[in-house]
Amino acid sequence: MKRVLLFFLFVFIFFLDAEAQCAMCRAVLESEETQSAAEGINDGIVYLMAIPYILVGGIIFFIYRKYGSLKK
Repeated sequence: MKRVLLFFLFVFIFFLDAEAQCAMCRAVLESEETQSAAEGINDGIVYLMAIPYILVGGIIFFIYRKYGSLKK
């Protein structure tokens, strides 16, 4: 069961196509000829959004590991 859950979590996280711009950023960046700046902004926003989830997930993992070893 854990393998199936991890597989779906992996697929969900790593294969999302995110468009993470706010309305103001989108309006400014759409007026540009090349879309390289818009792609860079999107990547930066997704990167900044992912860090808190990774940190909270790590904390939950260590708490689970600590209290899971106490039950045995």
